[in-house]
Amino acid sequence: MKIESELMRGAGPAAVLQLLAGGEMYGYQIVEALTVRSKGVLEMGQSTLYPMLYNLEAKGMVVSNNKPGPNGRQRRYYRLTPAGLARLEQDRAQWTALVQGIQALGLAPSHRGLAWT
Repeated sequence: MKIESELMRGAGPAAVLQLLAGGEMYGYQIVEALTVRSKGVLEMGQSTLYPMLYNLEAKGMVVSNNKPGPNGRQRRYYRLTPAGLARLEQDRAQWTALVQGIQALGLAPSHRGLAWT
């Protein structure tokens, strides 16, 4: 299922910060990890990801640097900053509260199983 753009505006940056909490990654690697780890739900193209990364960088949440990849070509790697980690902690708390509220309304299955409440 593809998520509508309104929801992706909130989920996308939080998902990218979550991935980068595991270590630095380059753009295509982030795109692939988002698709695989979210089972396609948070799939986004590079044309969506890069403006998001530039925005996160402008806000001081991530920093980037160029390094040679395995084939010798330069790649831009992104990593989380302390400000990005603090934002990720806020996002985690907010997403947890949102999911709990949605579950309480019966709009999503409970975390205990796949059955609707």
